[in-house]
Amino acid sequence: MSVTLPEPVRVSADDLLSAELLDFLRCRTPDAWVAWALENPELLLIDHAQCEKKAASTAMSLLYRYVDQPLLLTKMSQLAREELLHFEQVVTLMESRGISYRHISASRYAEGLRRHVQAEEPNRLVDILIIGAFIEARSCERFARLIPHLDPELAKFYRTLVKSEGRHYEDYLMLARHLAASPIESRIAFFADREAELVQTPDTAFRFHSGVPA
Repeated sequence: MSVTLPEPVRVSADDLLSAELLDFLRCRTPDAWVAWALENPELLLIDHAQCEKKAASTAMSLLYRYVDQPLLLTKMSQLAREELLHFEQVVTLMESRGISYRHISASRYAEGLRRHVQAEEPNRLVDILIIGAFIEARSCERFARLIPHLDPELAKFYRTLVKSEGRHYEDYLMLARHLAASPIESRIAFFADREAELVQTPDTAFRFHSGVPA
C-alpha cells in the first residue's frame, strides 16, 4: 500500500516575525530587492559580514561613550559579543563556499538615518538607539524574506539570526524608552518614515540594506 506524504509546509516571512516588529516597520522589503539579493549571493554574504562587524562596533562605541548607564552597558556588552559571533559565523560560511571576505563600500542606509540624529543629549543617544532598533528590525525582516528562497544550510543559519536580531531590536527600543526624558513615539514615527524612504528608493549597488535596483 502506497502512502502519500504531505507536501512540506513553506513558511512565509510573516510567520517568522512578530506582529510588533512588522508594525514597527513602515513597509515590507520590496520583491525587487529580494530578487536582487538572489542574483548577488556573494555580495549578500560579504555585506552581511560587514553589517555584523559594524553592529558590534556600534555597540562598543556606546559602551565607551555612556559609561554612566548600567542597563545600556549590560545590553550593549551582550549585543557586541553576539554580533561578533555572527561575524565569525558568516566568514566561516563564506570560506566553506569559496567566497573571500573583502572590503566593499557601505550602503547609504545607515548614514541616511544617522544624518537626522539630534546633537543634544539625551536626545542624541535616544535617536541612536531608535536607529539601532530600525536597523535590527529591518535586518530581521530581510532574513525572513530571504529564507524561503535559500539553500537549506543558509536558510537554517538565517532562521537563527531572525531570533537574535529580533531580540536586538527589542533591546534597542527598550533602552530608547528607558533613557528618554519624554515619550518617543513621534521620533519613532519620524525615523519610520525616513527608513521606509531609504528601503523603497533606487540604488545602483546591491547591499544588504540597499533600496531597490535602479
